[in-house]
Amino acid sequence: MTTDIIIYHNPECGTSRNALAMIRNAGIEPHVVEYLKTPPSRPLLEGLIRRAGMPARDLLREKGTPYAELGLSNADLTDAQLIDAMMEHPILINRPLVVSPLGVKLCRPSEEVLDLIPAEQRGAFTKEDGEQVVDAAGNRVAS
Repeated sequence: MTTDIIIYHNPECGTSRNALAMIRNAGIEPHVVEYLKTPPSRPLLEGLIRRAGMPARDLLREKGTPYAELGLSNADLTDAQLIDAMMEHPILINRPLVVSPLGVKLCRPSEEVLDLIPAEQRGAFTKEDGEQVVDAAGNRVAS
């Protein structure tokens, strides 16, 4: 099935890999953007944040990034300043960010992606850590 779904993906991230696998488990091959290799432009990033309905701070990743060294915990920093940091250091952009006809969402935990997939899961899905999120009938498992 061809559907206009884009995933801003980091293949080194288990959450991102799980979200991508759930999209594919619905029979959809998304457009995969490895944003560390091909970072979004500033207008695109600003638009994604706006469409997701979140402040820029909610898209910031702390773990494994220069977050602390850059003093990004400072609550006085504006969205523009936080976006400046993400543009300079794309590793600060949390993932996976998924765009679909149903919306834009930071999919953490990865099963959040199920809200954005306009197709049913084709079968059971178990995350890399062993947690089952979709049963054999293609239904979301309550956590």
